[in-house]
Amino acid sequence: MAVSKTRAKLVDVARQLFAKNGVDDTTMNDIAVASKKGRRTLYTYFKSKEDIYMAVVESELEMLSGAMEKVAAEDLAPDTKILRLIETHLDSIKMVVFRNGTLRAGFFRDIWRVEAVRKNFDRTETKLFRQVLTEGKEKGIFDIDNVNIVADIVHYCVKGIEAPYIRGQIGEELDDETGWAYVAKIVFGALGRKEQNKE
Repeated sequence: MAVSKTRAKLVDVARQLFAKNGVDDTTMNDIAVASKKGRRTLYTYFKSKEDIYMAVVESELEMLSGAMEKVAAEDLAPDTKILRLIETHLDSIKMVVFRNGTLRAGFFRDIWRVEAVRKNFDRTETKLFRQVLTEGKEKGIFDIDNVNIVADIVHYCVKGIEAPYIRGQIGEELDDETGWAYVAKIVFGALGRKEQNKE
């Protein structure tokens, strides 16, 4: 337990320093001093600043997975739930990037490095989409042939609009309610949502 607590503390301290000073301007020594753990302890858990940066990204993605699992567990109709999952994904990613301040630039610059650590999150999200789509298909709400393929497509579509969504480049002239109405129309059209199930 002490091992995981120490590692978690190091990751949290690194996250705060990266957010405040930027990844490039934060050294391993800065992290060791701020965590009051010493360089030897830091290097026991992480070989390099790159390792600890990836651990910070991974911890943020674990929180996002938790938020999405919470939405998936709610007692909602599948059509409402799929929209909530998409909204939770996009809003949570946006919040993570902005909360971490100067990590924002690093997130976009290092998107391919980030890809390496988001595999678990991607698997979890796709599984949640499959569950909701299966339920919607079984209840006659969605008209889809292959749940697995559709879940993969939904996942990659949402993932593909992360960067423009975070930057505010999608429907910037629209209020949130109108913007999400457009999203619902596109998503429900793609899923063959039955009109009589509108809430």
